[in-house]
Amino acid sequence: MSRIILTGIKPTGMPHLGNYIGAIQPALELTKDSSVTSYLFVADYHSLTTVHDAEALSRMIHQVSAAWLACGLDPKKTIMYRQSDIPELFELNWILSCMTPKGLMNRGHSYKALIQANREAGRRNTESGINMGIYNYPVLMSADILLFSTDEVPVSEDQEQHLEITRDIAVKFNHTFNTDILKPPKTLVKTKLLPGLDGEKMSKSKGNHIPLFCSSKELKKIIMKIKTDSSSPSEPKDPEKSILFSIYKAFGSTEQTKALADKYRRGIGWGEVKEFLYLLLEEHLSEKRKVYESLMNNPNTVNSILKEGAKKAREKAQTLMSQIRKTIGIDSL
Repeated sequence: MSRIILTGIKPTGMPHLGNYIGAIQPALELTKDSSVTSYLFVADYHSLTTVHDAEALSRMIHQVSAAWLACGLDPKKTIMYRQSDIPELFELNWILSCMTPKGLMNRGHSYKALIQANREAGRRNTESGINMGIYNYPVLMSADILLFSTDEVPVSEDQEQHLEITRDIAVKFNHTFNTDILKPPKTLVKTKLLPGLDGEKMSKSKGNHIPLFCSSKELKKIIMKIKTDSSSPSEPKDPEKSILFSIYKAFGSTEQTKALADKYRRGIGWGEVKEFLYLLLEEHLSEKRKVYESLMNNPNTVNSILKEGAKKAREKAQTLMSQIRKTIGIDSL
């Protein structure tokens, strides 16, 4: 029996190297398994919690869709769609909201982090800047997952709470209506995290990221900014304590990684390491960059893939939604 694996991507513009290693590459690897049915959705409505610029959001939806396709996503193997094209999601979102204790939302990591940030900033109103979309975010995410009877969801450690909340909501719904119609999902794997220019987790919000498809010239410029220590070229270095090596290891082969590690231990200059990293990334990304640029210049190609994916996704969504309506007592007339 086919396993359903679902991945959601928030459109925040062009993905960065951390997104590629942590989400894109593992998701594409899963599609090689013939026992897997893969869903990938662009979480455009989730973006409305922070993005209130129509032109920017439209552009970012196209960028992230083009990036996944350029990295090798095959629409024949993965159902790719925009969240906004599945109206059943938002109907289920309301139903699940009515099943969700407020206390569960009060414990949401993102919500609590914003409360804490307001406290640290000395704001009298600790709820400042928090809209209901941010507060209710985990419920819509639960609808994204449960509507497709998802078996497994790949997440990183900082997102695992969302899966726990989804399971709690599914169990509460099933218990309330004496059914097993909603399938509590499993956490698939902890996705890999890539360090940014400063050694912290790579993130656009921190400004320490490397865009996946920036130009070759820009890529080299950014790599030169990666933080290093003041050791001289002749000094032996520990590769495992190096940001440059961590990024290199994520893209290099076993042989390439071992060769660079040996150079570290013998002594190597940081400029030389940065050149090695630049050449490796160029080798890995140059052809994908060309595909990305072509897709960015041909939006109709991307749009047709998203439309076809939404059509397939809605067929499954409508079937389960019909069963859910009947379960809660709102059957078709």
